[in-house]
Amino acid sequence: MLSEKVFWHDTVTMPGEDDIKPLPEKVDVAVIGGGYTGLSTARALAMQGVRTAVLEAETIGWGASSRNGGMVLTGLKLPMQSVLRRYGRELARQFFQASLESIDAVEQIITIEQINCGFARSGHLLTASKPQHFASLEREAEFLSREFDHKLTVVPRTGLGSEIASDIYYGALVDRSSAGLNPAQYLTGLARAAEKAGAALHPRASVNKLERQAGGFIIHTKRGQLRAERIFVATSGYTGPATPKVQRRIIPIGSYIIATERLPDHLSRSLIPQNRMVFDSKHFLNYYRMWDGRLVFGGRAAFFPENPGTIRQSARILREEMLRVFPQLNEVGVEYVWGGTLDFTFDLMPHLGELDGVAYCLGYAGHGVAIATYLGQAAASGMFNNTMAKNPFSITPLPKLPLGLHGGSAWFLPFVGLYHRILDVIE
Repeated sequence: MLSEKVFWHDTVTMPGEDDIKPLPEKVDVAVIGGGYTGLSTARALAMQGVRTAVLEAETIGWGASSRNGGMVLTGLKLPMQSVLRRYGRELARQFFQASLESIDAVEQIITIEQINCGFARSGHLLTASKPQHFASLEREAEFLSREFDHKLTVVPRTGLGSEIASDIYYGALVDRSSAGLNPAQYLTGLARAAEKAGAALHPRASVNKLERQAGGFIIHTKRGQLRAERIFVATSGYTGPATPKVQRRIIPIGSYIIATERLPDHLSRSLIPQNRMVFDSKHFLNYYRMWDGRLVFGGRAAFFPENPGTIRQSARILREEMLRVFPQLNEVGVEYVWGGTLDFTFDLMPHLGELDGVAYCLGYAGHGVAIATYLGQAAASGMFNNTMAKNPFSITPLPKLPLGLHGGSAWFLPFVGLYHRILDVIE
């Protein structure tokens, strides 16, 4: 029976509302958002002795941090060849190195805090959906080796059987540096670690208004108000009108996932024999992996953020896509479907910075498990000594649409979706 709920939430006891504490009167830093970015920042700040409160509109980790595919990936959403052309060789190398260090940062936290979330460096498999895509992947492997000394394995179509039990692809790249984990288990462990360090976590404390005052801000929330010297916005795809200048610079994109029933052992072992994190080369991409005998299969089935209509529609679309990849699953039931909202920027890059004295970090575009954790730590280390601006992700300002065309409502999402579908047809 299909359940419209997050599969990962059934594998762990998520942070709840049983111990809602009164808001403090004053803190050094108020972190808005209780996902990976906010919790990583809060943990690192609290370890420095900074009085920190995390203000979350829902329950801690309710958003995309516990709803994603659990892929801890190298690189960024923007291809590194495009990054080099746009920013130059030196900055491109810093960006790519940060993506590698971000996986190390996740692994270090998991090890130090003893978080049981199934973290494994199983690598990722990027599959070519068209013959010309495979030629591009070969060029990408050569480029990463030459410019960043990062070695990938090129897998021709004839060799794909050792990586995936599907015949629809034209080859692939293997990057063994990437990892996988259970995102909700990692989120829950990160929340415990932040609290252990001394950060206060406040669910159901949605921020309605920020008011400047001498020496900081008054933050008006659903549960009352508090004062803070600094504010750090970590709301990603759920950024709201309380921070309008940030909201106008974020594109909230829906991403949807189904999870099958538990498969027979021989079938679950055969689909992705090396247990890679898999995603394809399309603009309207699919991504999938195995977890505990189930296939977890996601994609951009709809560009709008999640709601009951888009979730139900996505269940049908994603099952069709899953069977296109793995027709051998035709008799397998789908037990879960859910959605989450990702945060894209207009330049497809993550950004760490400040707007009118309000610090922010967002724009992960599907790479948030690793880079959000990493940049949260970077923000915490630089917030009070003015070194945050020296981070490579702070070099360029967070872009916005000209002429005020994005006023907070992402009216343009249908056109974005149509544009990417057209690209997949004509490329």
